[in-house]
Amino acid sequence: MSLESGQPATLDVETAEAPGCPPGDGPAPARRRVLACAFACSPAGNNVLGHGEAVLGWNVVVQIARFHDIDVLTHPSNREGIEKALAGRGILGLRFHYFDLPPWVGVLRRWQGCFQLYSYLWQIRAYSTARRLHQQRPFDLFHHVTYANDWAASFVGALLPVPFLRGPGGGAQRTPRQFLSEYTWPSRFWERVRSLMGWALRHDPFFLRGQARASKILVCNRESEEALPRRFRTKAVPFPVNGIAQEDLNLIGRVRASTVPASAAGTNGTGFCALSAARLIALKGYGLAIRAFKPFADRHPEAKLIIAGDGPDLPRLRRIAQSLQLEAQVLFPGWLERDALLAAMCSADVFLFPSLRDGGGAVVVEAMAAGKPVVCLDLAGPALHITDTCGIKVPARSRAETLALMDQALERLYRDRALCSRLGQAARARAEQSYAWDRLGERLQSLYEEVLTVPAPSLRTGPE
Repeated sequence: MSLESGQPATLDVETAEAPGCPPGDGPAPARRRVLACAFACSPAGNNVLGHGEAVLGWNVVVQIARFHDIDVLTHPSNREGIEKALAGRGILGLRFHYFDLPPWVGVLRRWQGCFQLYSYLWQIRAYSTARRLHQQRPFDLFHHVTYANDWAASFVGALLPVPFLRGPGGGAQRTPRQFLSEYTWPSRFWERVRSLMGWALRHDPFFLRGQARASKILVCNRESEEALPRRFRTKAVPFPVNGIAQEDLNLIGRVRASTVPASAAGTNGTGFCALSAARLIALKGYGLAIRAFKPFADRHPEAKLIIAGDGPDLPRLRRIAQSLQLEAQVLFPGWLERDALLAAMCSADVFLFPSLRDGGGAVVVEAMAAGKPVVCLDLAGPALHITDTCGIKVPARSRAETLALMDQALERLYRDRALCSRLGQAARARAEQSYAWDRLGERLQSLYEEVLTVPAPSLRTGPE
């Protein structure tokens, strides 16, 4: 049965000037024709397709549009957010093509574990649309943006005869076995299912064909780079899935200027606040954070740990705090509006993020922009964001050793406020220099130039 469901809707937005294009005295580089596949793509996120993926997709295609004319293949659930963002804002040569699968296929989106099959089938439809558009007016380059996990096949990348770049993406990160006790039994089951599905999808012939054809593979953490077959690793380029807009950097700068950190606000200068924020699910590792905070809180009764957010793990986390007699020092304020969260970041002393397998970790980049040192596990996305100059990465060894090292990290920052300040300043500088979306767009443009000046791998190149 055909997966076609009518012609895709399109949206053209063209003006005389592309916002954000870097100034220059000489003529601007020639604008190429780029095709992008962004299954999830919306500036405000998409609760159906994935909030973080949708924000990533939007920011990447907007950056591409600074330099090139771009056609974007995307899901219709993104349309409302895209059109709202584009209202009154012209972006040169940015065109969206919305299409879905028939309703009988769409039911797969409702069930955990079946969504990957739905997105896989959607990629088949994406290729038929891409082929038609390419026949009408050929593209110079194809970029598979979302989903770009290291198990996600790209039929367009595998089959369309143009240079191909994919990512940034992750997917290979796994919860270390010694920390699976943080999960409920159903969560452990789905972790196993996730691993098995990833293994199977990485052996899909179309996935392997696409990987072989790709000129560059952007990876957002070292685990995903290490998971690449050895013959593909020379194509790997570390590239974050998280960035921060200049407007947000400016907003955080204004909030910082009017906010006093907890340590400076205390009557004796010894107040100390560790903040964290995320959806409260097991993989975020907050059970570990509370247990690591216990000995630190016993030594420093004035210290606070604030865990902002909500989610299914909240009752368990409250029970842990209660069992450790930390109700007065571990606080759960619930979801915070963006301005309130940024203010909380700026008033905290440290940002604690104990996630066990986050591919990215957008909130870590925001904390860096707020000028806060970050304490995280040396795993996945946060391990890419944080360096020794702007935070402390705790090795994920045995459970007992990791708890002790997290406690030591907090103690070190508590006792050495000058170090805390230096790390925070370096975090802000790193956010501005390496994570501002305009900077990431310029990096991406450099990669495009490399891809377009080197012959693409043959379409006949298949898995070895």
